[in-house]
Amino acid sequence: MTFEPSRTFGLVAGLGVGAGIFYYKSLVDAHLARGLTPRLLLVHADVRRVISLAAARETNQLAEYLAGLLQQLARGGAEIASIPAFTPQLCAAELDAITPLPLVSLLDAIAAEVERRRFRRVALFGARVTMETQMFGRLHGTEVIMPAPAEIDTIADTYGRVVEQASASKEDFDTLHTLAHTLITRERLDGIILAGTDLAFVFNPANADFPCIDGARVHIEAIMREMMS
Repeated sequence: MTFEPSRTFGLVAGLGVGAGIFYYKSLVDAHLARGLTPRLLLVHADVRRVISLAAARETNQLAEYLAGLLQQLARGGAEIASIPAFTPQLCAAELDAITPLPLVSLLDAIAAEVERRRFRRVALFGARVTMETQMFGRLHGTEVIMPAPAEIDTIADTYGRVVEQASASKEDFDTLHTLAHTLITRERLDGIILAGTDLAFVFNPANADFPCIDGARVHIEAIMREMMS
């Protein structure tokens, strides 16, 4: 088989090293399955800086920092790029105005999948800021049901542990799996949105036996569609 080179894609990683590795491997596998030779560039973000700016809601400064990283990718030859993490999406509007590269939006990919599957009542699993902002207000026309405060704590704490360890234990899976079923039944949800890239270490198509949208995998599919266009 002859493998043709793809467009050069840039990835801003480092916000959870495990997620960056997951994206890299998934993109390589997706390229090879399509007979393409992957051309991937990766730049590592300072997670402490990103979290600090996000916590302070310094969206302009955060956008400027991320634009600088994207500029590094552009100088390396990237033609299109993405930021595979949810926390930086806080400054998505500001970044769109100054990005030096076309971006494949994580939030747009999920919103499109929500619309495609006609989910009208959902709950979010992910970091606290993602849940509390209802995925940064990007789920227009969809009712986002907030779990109880104690449940939000459980989800956020479990997700934080998965991000830190770049893996999920059986206890992590059992906790979130049970809570997903509880919320879907109690709140009459259409499904759960897995709005945290590292949740790919917890759930996969084989063990997610409840209606859900896996944000990381949906985003990777959107990236590949853009790469093939």
